[in-house]
Amino acid sequence: MNHFPAEHAQLRSASRIESIAALKSELDADWEDKGQEKQEPAPLVQAKKNKSAGASLSLRGLQKSFGGRRVLKAIDLQVKAGEFVAVIGRSGCGKSTLLRLVAGLETADTGNIDFNPHAQAITCASCVNSVPNSRPDTRVMFQDSRLLPWKSVLDNVSLGLKQGSDAAKRALAQVDLAERADEWPSVLSGGQRQRVALARALVHEPALLLLDEPLGALDALTRIEMQNLIESLWQQRGFTALLVTHDVQEAIALADRVILIEDGQITLDEQVSLPRPRARGNPAFAALEEKILDRVLKRPAQSLDAPLGDLSLLKTVSQVHWAV
Repeated sequence: MNHFPAEHAQLRSASRIESIAALKSELDADWEDKGQEKQEPAPLVQAKKNKSAGASLSLRGLQKSFGGRRVLKAIDLQVKAGEFVAVIGRSGCGKSTLLRLVAGLETADTGNIDFNPHAQAITCASCVNSVPNSRPDTRVMFQDSRLLPWKSVLDNVSLGLKQGSDAAKRALAQVDLAERADEWPSVLSGGQRQRVALARALVHEPALLLLDEPLGALDALTRIEMQNLIESLWQQRGFTALLVTHDVQEAIALADRVILIEDGQITLDEQVSLPRPRARGNPAFAALEEKILDRVLKRPAQSLDAPLGDLSLLKTVSQVHWAV
């Protein structure tokens, strides 16, 4: 029996439910008891700047199926507090599903998710119907900025905050958009909308930031600018980051570790020991990128002693840095 039509329908449905759940949790928080006095979040300029600000993450035996297809197979992954981990892999390998499980937007068939010290262990049974609002120390940034078009830039960043306009303004200042606070999202560029989405996530001072290909739709120069901004804020704030990306170069530029998922399993866990900031033209950077691409594309490692007649067959790193 062909399960693909059912699987595609389930995936589309899951994506719509994910969007509605995330939007509902933010709108509910924005609407509820606006007259109540609550302490405003600490100013971003005074945010914690050490790795203890992040939450450690432990995944044990996670499995997830859609229809008759098993997308994730007994995933085990440990992420230290304050660590930046990138997850790469070909389309359909299960990397975005893994992120949705951590966010609580999908339910694992089996396995445990432990957050320490900011949340209790979550089993597949307790994950049922959970949404990001049930994990207040976790925020998700998607490829689509998901800004509300009927709210100003400032109001979008203020969603979920009580009397939080000052904190939202500081967040916009950190992403260099303070002067656009009163404008509508529709007049912003794609990169600017993603900056607003980043400010909206970080204004809540998350211990864990989940990044689901947030830069994939941006042009090359804007993508590099956003990478630098995310890295800078991560270094300042000390949150834990889990990035899903197709771009091997982006993974190496940002992450402490690069995780490769193939056929629903982790098949590579590569430590990135390059000093920051990382220059893409650095030979060590290029060598590591080539090594990971060889693994992703399952091509034989290139020898520096290859005959000159074979060099025409080699592709430069810049031509193949997208692993799709």
